[in-house]
Amino acid sequence: MNEIVEILKEVKSGVDFENEDQIVTGKILDSIDITNLIAKLEERYDIEIGMEYLDNEYFDSAEAIWNMVQELRDL
Repeated sequence: MNEIVEILKEVKSGVDFENEDQIVTGKILDSIDITNLIAKLEERYDIEIGMEYLDNEYFDSAEAIWNMVQELRDL
């Protein structure tokens, strides 16, 4: 999960992503940041994040993002 935090920090610095649980709903990341995050995740983990994963529940915390990545890698 540390890699997820590092990717998030690449997208937006100055945020305590280790403890933040409202990354999207708290408007910490905007739509451009999320698009950038998705591109980085897909490239880093060789996954494809489909439309069914474009929901706040998958992106509101580093842990949620990590769980989504693990789920997609297991497909």
